[in-house]
Amino acid sequence: MKQKETFFDFPDFNNIKDIINHSKVKFSDNIAFRLKEKQDNKVNYKDITYKKFIEEVDNLGAGIYNLGVKRVAIISKNRYEWILSYVSILKGGIIAVPLDKDLTEDEIENSLIKSEADCIIYDKKYEEIIEKIQNKQTTKLKEKICMDKTEKSNDIYDIEKIGKDLLENGNKDYLEAEIKDKELAVIVFTSGTTSNSKAVMLSQYNIAQNISAMGKVEPFHQMKVNIALLPYHHTFGSTGNLVILAAGITTVYSDGLRYIAQNLKEYNVDFFIGVPKLIETMYNKLQEEIKKQHKETMVKLGKILTKFLLIFKIDIRRKVFKKIIDQLGGLKFIVNGAAAINKDVEKGFNDLGILMVQGYGLTECSPVLSAENYKYRRYGSIGFPMPGIDIEIANKNEDGIGEIRAKGPNIMLGYLNNEKATKEIIKDGWLYTGDLGYIDKDGFIFISGRKKDMIVLKNGKKIFPEEMEYLVNSIDLVDESFVYGMPKGDDLLLSVKIKYDKSKVKEKYPDGISDEELEKIIWNEVKEKNKLVPKYKYIKHMILTTEDFIKTSTNKIKRFEEIKRIV
Repeated sequence: MKQKETFFDFPDFNNIKDIINHSKVKFSDNIAFRLKEKQDNKVNYKDITYKKFIEEVDNLGAGIYNLGVKRVAIISKNRYEWILSYVSILKGGIIAVPLDKDLTEDEIENSLIKSEADCIIYDKKYEEIIEKIQNKQTTKLKEKICMDKTEKSNDIYDIEKIGKDLLENGNKDYLEAEIKDKELAVIVFTSGTTSNSKAVMLSQYNIAQNISAMGKVEPFHQMKVNIALLPYHHTFGSTGNLVILAAGITTVYSDGLRYIAQNLKEYNVDFFIGVPKLIETMYNKLQEEIKKQHKETMVKLGKILTKFLLIFKIDIRRKVFKKIIDQLGGLKFIVNGAAAINKDVEKGFNDLGILMVQGYGLTECSPVLSAENYKYRRYGSIGFPMPGIDIEIANKNEDGIGEIRAKGPNIMLGYLNNEKATKEIIKDGWLYTGDLGYIDKDGFIFISGRKKDMIVLKNGKKIFPEEMEYLVNSIDLVDESFVYGMPKGDDLLLSVKIKYDKSKVKEKYPDGISDEELEKIIWNEVKEKNKLVPKYKYIKHMILTTEDFIKTSTNKIKRFEEIKRIV
């Protein structure tokens, strides 16, 4: 099945140089980045235009190119210097290796060994670790570049100065570097939620085509300010920011999770790409504020009115709910990635006039395979395939559920030095995602669950933990849940580990409640949710906790790790 239609005129890109050249011509005077600088308790904002950004890209790129390095790793939190480094590397045809900022010293070392990176660009907080790793001589590291001023090694400013001098003296090696569109350009380590992390090989063509596809169906070009929330080492984080650059949007950065709501208003953010936990928390706080101000009835009536007028193609949602939207900085568009979001949250945002769409993809697909859009949405679905991508359901059962497989220009080259794993996932040009799903009569794609996470009982009945987690998470005292099969004899007992929300418990029971009473209340709620599904899906055992689950940097639960901790 392929995309039904496209909606916007967006260029076809073959590589990152195409994107940067496009932005240079079309958005030269637009602000590409707005950076906050704090000094002596004063806050200043520094604007970097597209023209200035591309100048810095060329200066840094020429400096890096002059070092003669082949593969450059990048590690830091989201910041301007990260995306500057990434674009500079790719524009010169050098291979980029984004690394998770939360990796341990051993994991950083192993990633450098595995990727054969001979250079690393890093935040100063990693300085001692990088120095220690280089001194061990277990990697191919020849050069290290700090994103901040430092005496211990070259920093970005040194390399930019070298590059600038080279360009001014007529050296065009970097500017004329050949981009081999369909050869290895980026090595990305998967999050390893279901198995050991693999190194995905992507080409510039993979990424650029995915950017073109997204721009043709999503209204990025209508947005003005994006806040970079998804980690850049995550493919949707880095590819997402390249989409932003291709659309001439301004990017800003958050001061931290606690300050996101404040930052949305501070920068008048109208767009971001996020993950379910963040978006759901934002929505719940909005609902709490509405409740606190006793505006539930007003909002309810407003939704009835605006829905009625939409029948006649009259959209006044953003006028009716302006005060609510202003609390979010005037937000217009949210893309949810990484995992499925609560349908009520997606519907809630759309009812207010904030377009929210559910996207779906994998690192192996550069990363987006499908998404809803402003014209076609069905809550709970992942919409339609991106333009140029074909999606099918393989090996369907009697309910039409089978493995989602995809084919298109965004499919990875394979796993680095792992032909066996590559052949297991790519067969006859189709990438088998490992996700089970179905396509409804109107062509909307739905995910049922992860193939490897499916719980199979002795009687052959199959249960998708995500389905039950969705029900359990709707209990008001539950923060998060993890459903698993606990071994019992020669069968499995469907069980749940629940992290409860301490603040909600305190709010609901201000005089206090014993652990035993709380457990009994939540267990009774779980039993009520059981009644909504067939008996073989009943949860029969519960663990209550306040501890965090083991997660990836995009907030996915590492299921195998969590099971090992429980069983």
